[in-house]
Amino acid sequence: MALIEIENLSVHFRAKGHLVRAVEGVSLSVAERESYGLVGESGSGKSTILRAICGLAPVTGGRVRIAGEPVPEPRDRAFAARVQMVFQDPYGSLHPRHTVDRALSEPLGIHGIGDTDRRVQEALADVGLPSAFRFRYPHQLSGGQRQRVAIARALMLKPEILLLDEPTSALDASVQAETLNLLNRLRAERGLTFLMVSHDLAVIDHMCDRVLVMQHGRAVEELSREDLASARMQTGYARSLFEASADRML
Repeated sequence: MALIEIENLSVHFRAKGHLVRAVEGVSLSVAERESYGLVGESGSGKSTILRAICGLAPVTGGRVRIAGEPVPEPRDRAFAARVQMVFQDPYGSLHPRHTVDRALSEPLGIHGIGDTDRRVQEALADVGLPSAFRFRYPHQLSGGQRQRVAIARALMLKPEILLLDEPTSALDASVQAETLNLLNRLRAERGLTFLMVSHDLAVIDHMCDRVLVMQHGRAVEELSREDLASARMQTGYARSLFEASADRML
């Protein structure tokens, strides 16, 4: 049984008086401990799928299941303990007036989990940050350090699933590689399942076992890692994405 199941998902909403069909009839499944990618240009609907899973975008049609069970409405603490999201902008996702310690401690407090001091220190160590960072503010950290804090916060409740929304696109190339390697290590160590969004097929190739190519809110083609390695694409759009990223996938 798949850990994440999305069946015929549609997400429609109104913006500036117009109906936006952000996602239209998309289906996919992600096995336990698999890393699954969603790739496509801006506006393809890939990030909207993650937001719909988390309850941040309206599900107009279709179903989302986690371990065979429909996601609750509204999303509850049990869902949050199982599914966490890492956003694209590490500065925007961290409260500017909260220290790293508060950012990491807050999920524990909400869920009534004790042993905060040890857990916070372990979380920092897990993402490669020294304990001296514990009482710093976001503006005192680099972009890569902020994203490490965001990843640590997402892992505080020991979730099974991480939803990764362009987690490295705001970082420079060298820091991007470090962050992707960190995520791969954490997935292996913790048995995590990833559903990851990127506009860059090279990033998906580095991280994911399978990928769904999206365009204009619809699924275009699903590819395995072997398909990518052999450039076996059936659609012109998927091939254009591959060719745009090919020099970084060697």
